Amino acid sequence: MAKPLSISSQPSVNVAWRAYFEMTKPKVVALMLLTVLVGMCLAMPTILPVQPLIAGLLGIAMMAGSAAALNHLIDRRIDGLMARTYNRPLPKGRISATRALIFAAALGSLGFVILYLFTNPLTAWLTFASLIGYALIYTAYLKRATPQNIVIGGLAGAMPPLLGWTAVTNQFHGHALLLVIIIFLWTPPHFWALAIHRRAEYAKVDIPMLPVTHGVEFTKTCILLYTILLAIACLLPVLVGMSGPLYFVCSSALSCGFIYKAWQLKYQDREGLAMQVFRFSIYHLMLLFMALLLDHYL
Repeated sequence: MAKPLSISSQPSVNVAWRAYFEMTKPKVVALMLLTVLVGMCLAMPTILPVQPLIAGLLGIAMMAGSAAALNHLIDRRIDGLMARTYNRPLPKGRISATRALIFAAALGSLGFVILYLFTNPLTAWLTFASLIGYALIYTAYLKRATPQNIVIGGLAGAMPPLLGWTAVTNQFHGHALLLVIIIFLWTPPHFWALAIHRRAEYAKVDIPMLPVTHGVEFTKTCILLYTILLAIACLLPVLVGMSGPLYFVCSSALSCGFIYKAWQLKYQDREGLAMQVFRFSIYHLMLLFMALLLDHYL
């Protein structure tokens, strides 16, 4: 009798594990960890120290996953009303709100302890501040309060390169802040492109995203202007001597591509183009930071 019980219980265990994993937004965290790693590498002229590298990536990933889980918890009502998110674990009832809160708190606490004990207190507290900024200030308040939500709240999401830098140096540096500026300016055009595509859904749940409050055309103009600002910011590592010709060529090509896609969205829009811009922005950031890494070591 025991054997069939064990077999039948296995699927539910797998479902629960996948639901908790989904709440951590693993794809978002993976892209974030790339920027953390680049921050670490640019901070060190030589080989990275092993303990801060491993503990830093692990602790930051856990706290980022905790912030994502809190985002799922706080947004569970509106997630259930939107086509993009209705199948998430909480709206579907695969995980209860209480268990989601316990999971987020446990994951975040463990991540903080790892950073505090095995990396340094500065990185632990900065990562905690980022968690609060994203999960509470942005998700619980700004997202519902102002169409500039993603601009103001984007600062929390722009912190990972600085966290990587402090993880291996235990100090602030202006070069790390340049990387923060790049992600800070990248975030609005990245997210507003998605918001254009999902405008009706945000309007349905009364979330004041820019396309809902100011219209699609105004948002397209903002996206184009932000891509130009981003292109200028992407040149800053070259201007301060942080990066060289390889990064300059790569960042220039990526910036031209992003500006062109934004220009198309503004003046030659067609069905599905907003999502193309959104996807391009993800590759833009990923390739930009890979170029920073290659330029640093080649």
